[in-house]
Amino acid sequence: MSDVWTIARVAAWATDDFRARGLESPRLEAEVLLAHALGLPRIQLFLQLERELDRDELGRYRALITRRRAREPVAYLIGEREFYGRSFRVDARVLIPRPDTETLVQVALARTSQRSLYARALDLCTGSGCVAVTIARERPTWRVTATDLSPDALVVARDNAHRLGAHGLALLEGDLYAPVGGRRFELITANPPYIPDIEIDGLDADVRDFEPRLALSGGADGLALCRRVVAGAPLALASGGVLAVEIMAGTSAAVAELFRAAGLEHIAVDRDLAGHDRVVSGVAPLVG
Repeated sequence: MSDVWTIARVAAWATDDFRARGLESPRLEAEVLLAHALGLPRIQLFLQLERELDRDELGRYRALITRRRAREPVAYLIGEREFYGRSFRVDARVLIPRPDTETLVQVALARTSQRSLYARALDLCTGSGCVAVTIARERPTWRVTATDLSPDALVVARDNAHRLGAHGLALLEGDLYAPVGGRRFELITANPPYIPDIEIDGLDADVRDFEPRLALSGGADGLALCRRVVAGAPLALASGGVLAVEIMAGTSAAVAELFRAAGLEHIAVDRDLAGHDRVVSGVAPLVG
């Protein structure tokens, strides 16, 4: 066999290797990693199929393949993940943004559409900042604050806020509402950890072995953080303010009951693109 490795040949080889190892999207991942190794947009691979790779390019690609074989997530390998049409930088300090979480943003914006000119928003457990940055960009006249317990996650979030133009976003370190004590908001969003601890070891290796456990662990039943988010909302929501929380599929009834117990009204459950219950939202009672 020829020792000449063209883009077409090396991509086909990596695709076969990934498929044999049971990766879910072998061709896509092979192409995304190759484009990253070559510093090209993925579309350029198809325009340069017969281009030969030099030794350095092959070395970079093989290093990425080795890491992916160990199940390191592609998003960490290339250092970014798209969310709501924007490219967010990510690494092992933060949970990788999922398309499901775009539902949280959509619900939050829809339920506060009458306040589109001005509002104060708070994003809890912000991680990479994907929700907070998106809200700040979609509603540029709002004052948006985000909190996270992890100082490492906040470093990533600050970088994303700077790169993506969310310059007014305030990022605070601390436990849920603690950094904003006493302040009230027209919108509170949260994507708290919601995997039951007993289920974490059974997750795919991509998640279990690489994503931060702090961003996964939801306690015994997955609702430990959610309970605290909802219980604290009445003291942090302005009159008529909206709370929207991302949940694990199958827990919407339990979470809706938490909302009712907290005195929230007009409770709704929204589904993600796969048809799973994904976001529970509610409204604080109007005062006066």
